[in-house]
Amino acid sequence: MSVTGQTVLVTGASSGIGRATAQAFLKAGAKVVLTGRRADRLEEAAKAAGGDSLCVPCDVSDAGQVDALFAAIKERYGRLDTCFNNAGNNVPAKPIDELSIEEWQTVLNVNLHGAFLIARGAFGMMRHQSPQGGRIINNGSISAHAPRPGSVPYTTTKHAITGLTKTLSLDGRAFDIACGQIDIGNAASEMTEHFQKGLPQANGTMMPEPVMDVSHIADAVLHMAGLPLSANVQFMTIMATKMPFIARG
Repeated sequence: MSVTGQTVLVTGASSGIGRATAQAFLKAGAKVVLTGRRADRLEEAAKAAGGDSLCVPCDVSDAGQVDALFAAIKERYGRLDTCFNNAGNNVPAKPIDELSIEEWQTVLNVNLHGAFLIARGAFGMMRHQSPQGGRIINNGSISAHAPRPGSVPYTTTKHAITGLTKTLSLDGRAFDIACGQIDIGNAASEMTEHFQKGLPQANGTMMPEPVMDVSHIADAVLHMAGLPLSANVQFMTIMATKMPFIARG
């Protein structure tokens, strides 16, 4: 199993899981397209890893920018073998009646609409390239299975990603497009620095939660991407061993 020579798109590549995964692909010999909102962070991440890369700043919730992203991939590399559909965001935890429409829309725009736009572009490119086919890996999150307290927008979008994954898996069969989902829990990143200080629990208490290094997630994504298209990891859960997911409630 190898990703050497693959053309790979990683969204949300300027930090955290996306950055670590993009760098892992580069070090493994893939040609990597890094996208995110911060051009300087993309360039820094690509330079630190070395290899053949293309940095394309893009707001994944903007259809025009996403179309331009895939046009740039086609112009530079001519095809796309793997798409790690990873970009996401969140808002502070609160009950649904305290959630503003703007906060709700902010999460939906990136986590669901953005994931749809990226999947749509990747599917179309993989369907029409020669040789046909490729692999889409969606970042579903532990919240695709179980919510945290006060997480209505995030949990709703991540449950929806599971529906997207299943539908792409079905619709992609005719075109040699495989789709899988990686559900990630408590990865050490800028977004999770506060996890070790304490998070709300289902019983109303606050409790620190363990985290895992993002390199383990990158390794897992590379494993999924390295399979031949005749095989697919449909769903994978990777988590900090002692985090409260099993029996979270």
